[in-house]
Order: sequence, then structure tokens, then C-alpha cells
Amino acid sequence: MQALPSENVGYGSLSSVTTTSATLDRRTAPADRRWLVLVVAAVAQLMLVLDATIVNIALPSAQQALGFSNGDRQWVVTAYALSFGSLLLVGGRLGDMFSRKWVFITGLVGFAIASAIGGAAGSFVVLVTARALQGAFGAILAPAALGALVSTFNDPRERGRAFGVFGSVASGGGALGLILGGVLTEYLSWRWCLYVNLAFAAIAVVGALAYIRGGRPAGSPRMDWPGAALACAAPFAIVFGFSQAATAGWTAALTLGSLVGGLVLLAGFVVAERRVRHPLLPLRVIVDRARGGAYVAVGISGMALFGTFLFLTFYLQVVEGNTPLTTGLLFLPMIGSILISSNLSSNIGLGPRPLIAAGMLLGAGGLVLLTQVTVTSSYVSDVLPGLLILGLGLGLIFAQAINTATAGVAREDSGVASALVNTMQQVGGSIGTSALSTIALSATATYLIGNQTGPLAPAIAATHGYTIAFGVSAGLLGLGFILAVVLLPSRRRLADLGDAGASTPAAPGPPTAAAAPAQPQACEAIPVALCSC
Repeated sequence: MQALPSENVGYGSLSSVTTTSATLDRRTAPADRRWLVLVVAAVAQLMLVLDATIVNIALPSAQQALGFSNGDRQWVVTAYALSFGSLLLVGGRLGDMFSRKWVFITGLVGFAIASAIGGAAGSFVVLVTARALQGAFGAILAPAALGALVSTFNDPRERGRAFGVFGSVASGGGALGLILGGVLTEYLSWRWCLYVNLAFAAIAVVGALAYIRGGRPAGSPRMDWPGAALACAAPFAIVFGFSQAATAGWTAALTLGSLVGGLVLLAGFVVAERRVRHPLLPLRVIVDRARGGAYVAVGISGMALFGTFLFLTFYLQVVEGNTPLTTGLLFLPMIGSILISSNLSSNIGLGPRPLIAAGMLLGAGGLVLLTQVTVTSSYVSDVLPGLLILGLGLGLIFAQAINTATAGVAREDSGVASALVNTMQQVGGSIGTSALSTIALSATATYLIGNQTGPLAPAIAATHGYTIAFGVSAGLLGLGFILAVVLLPSRRRLADLGDAGASTPAAPGPPTAAAAPAQPQACEAIPVALCSC
């Protein structure tokens, strides 16, 4: 669930990536080796994208095999998203501190080991732990893969082609994961949806050892350990608080304490970033109203998207009785509408305010349609229209939000600005999944209290809970519409931001990206979670 990059999308400090490339490899790499590096990085990216989609499709089977509760199942999703999102900036900083080759290999090996542990898991705790480790090593791997491409391709035209291939693998991988997850779960076992990562990791490790050049970067920055700890602890406390509300209640001391504690930790993160010398997240990136609005839009839409994907997976498989493979295929129209609308939005030229606001309304409309599903609903007439409209809306939101989130930032902050889009989506999705799961479970339990008779009562109650969650998600996107109108800039204001960013002098210090050839600002980039929640 990373961002599909154009030439300037990064996870850590892209400027330092460029500097590293100049430091480590002053000679242009042979053409055949450069394209082999692209293959290696694309395999690693494909593994990350496939993993998220595959596990969602396999989750109903995993729940049945391990016997964990409906209240616990959301942790299989949120454990990965939380650790990935909260550690993504840390992973980018590690790539700036150490050899990108060995950071890349460490991420691959760690991800493979975590996948093996998850595939062999005999309990819910082991599975969730493995998913958290996957997210952590994925956060190390993703920026290192991107950094390997930046440091390998120095020619602007070749770099553009390389990022085009890299982005296509990421976007297409989400759809492929839906199908592969269904095939593996249906014909082998849900465990193979995790074991399959070992094959991808082995290929990528061998390729990295053979083709990616090592070396230590010059003038590497220091790690912001207080910021890293607070960035992980704050969202975890909030997600834990929401998950506890499902069993302990909203007014329980543990629930309220966790939620309040998470907000306090978040405030502590802001304070820490203002005081440290090398902040993980320079606050100047988010204080601009336009960029802040873009991050809010990404977070809100992530809240709605992650939970919707989870509930629809269980609805289609458990309630409607579709096989895992069929379920994966039934999601493909939404992926197609996302890709179509995201590409079209870049050619409309209306600016982020009307397009993101329209995306919020379309997404909310699609979710309202999904609130009407029942245990006897037809996919074609009752589910498909909502999926298509939701996909069209999400494509408008994310394509424009990436552009706005990176508009007007100084060159040395461009990597952090684009990485923060992924972080907001992952963390927002984690919080949303946890909160919506609690709401859905509470609605299901309430329905069963008054309607306990009949063989279809559990399925009807579960569907009722899902539709309540869809309605809340629609409300979130409605709130996003209001915030988009208030916070986001017009096309003229966005152009002014871009001009201001281009004229902003770099921070004092050693020459970084200023010494590199000018690169275009990130624009048509789509977070992979659109295709692989």
C-alpha cells in the first residue's frame, strides 16, 4: 500500500537519495544492469502489493481455521497497516543512514521470515505478530526499493520509463493479488497466501546481491528516535482503544484511557518534532492549509476504504457464499473504475478542490448504495453499482491528493511529503477499520438480541452490521467533502504553490538535490491501497 511514484515520489528524503547515487556511483551503470535492477525492485514492490490483497481475500478462511473472533479479525489487517504506515518514514531514514543495498536485502529477508511465521501460525496471536513484522519490514523495503531506482537511473528519460514500469507493477499487482489470493486460498490453503512471499523474496534477494551496488552514503542524517517511538505508539493506542470498545464498551476506563492516551502521544509527537534537530517529519510540510487538507482527505478516505474492503470480503464470501476466487474477481470492477477515474482526473484540469470534493460525494454515494444490501441481494444489481461509483470517487480523491500534498514543498522535503500520503492512508485505514469493526459488531449484537430466531438470523445480523458500517463510512466521506471545500486550493492556488516551491531555496548545508537535474513534481501517483487494501 505504497504510492505509485512518478519521478519524484519518495518515502524518505529523496534529495538524499539523489546525493547518495552521486556519492556511490559516479559512473553510469551499464544499461543491461540498470534494467535488471528495475526488475529486482519491481519484484519486491509486487510482493508488497500482492501481500495486502491476498491476505484480505484469505481472511475468512484464516478465521475459520484458527477460530479467532469477529472482534479480533480486524487486527490481521490493522497490524500490518499500522506498522507499515507508522514506520514508513523511519524506513526512509534508515535508507539514508546505511547502504541502500543492504537495507533493501534486510527488508526482503525480514519480510520473508515474517511471511513464513504467518503461514505456519497455529494461533491468532502468532498470525497478528507476523503481520506486524511484515508491515515493519515492508516499511524498510519500500523506500529502499524506490531509492535503488533513483540511484541507478540518472538519465531523466530512462528514469521516467523505469518509474512508469515500477508504477504499473504496483497498480496491476493489486488486481493480480485479488485473483492469486483467490486461487491459492481455494485450491491450496490460506497459508500459501503468505508462503508465496518467500518465492518473490528469494528472487529479489538473489537479484539484489548480483545487480544492486552497495556503499555507505556520505553525510547521512541521524535517526529521530523520540519521533519514531511516538509515531508508532500514538496510532496503536487509538486503534487499541477502538478495538476494546467492542468488548469493554465505549465508556470503559481502558477504552477511554487508550483513546485519550493516543491523542496525548500524538500531541507529544508534534512537540518532539518541533524541538529535535533532525525531525522525522518536518512540521513545515503539513502546516500549509492546502497540503494539510490533502493529507486529511487521504486519511478520511483511507478510513472508509479499508473497512469497506474488509466487510465486503466477508459479505461476499460468508454471507453470499462466494468462493475466494470468485470474491477476488468481483472486486476487479472497483479497481478498474479507480484506475480510470484517477487517470481521467489529471486531464480534466479543474484543480483539487472540485475534484476531491466530487470524489468524496461519489464515494459517499457508492457507500449509500451498499447500505441497501441484504442476504438475498444480487451482485449485479445491488453490489456492483456501489462498487463502481465508490471506485470512481476514490480515484478522483487520491490522484489529486498526491499532487496537492507535494505542491510547494522545498526539494529537500519532497520525499517526506509524498511518503506522508502513504502514512496517512495506512494509519487512517487502521483507525477506520478498528472503529468501523466495533460499530459493525455492536450493531450485529444489538440486532441479534431482538431477532434470534431463524437459521438466517446470524447472516442477517452480520449484514445489518456491515450496512451500518457502510453508512458511517459514507458519513465520513461527507465530512471529507466539507473539509475539501474549506481547505483545498483551487487550480490557480495550486499553481501558485508550485511556483512558490520551485523558488524556495534549499536548506543550508551540503548540496543535495539542488545539484541534481531538475525533476518534475509528483502528480499522477495512486496509493497502492486503492488496489490492495
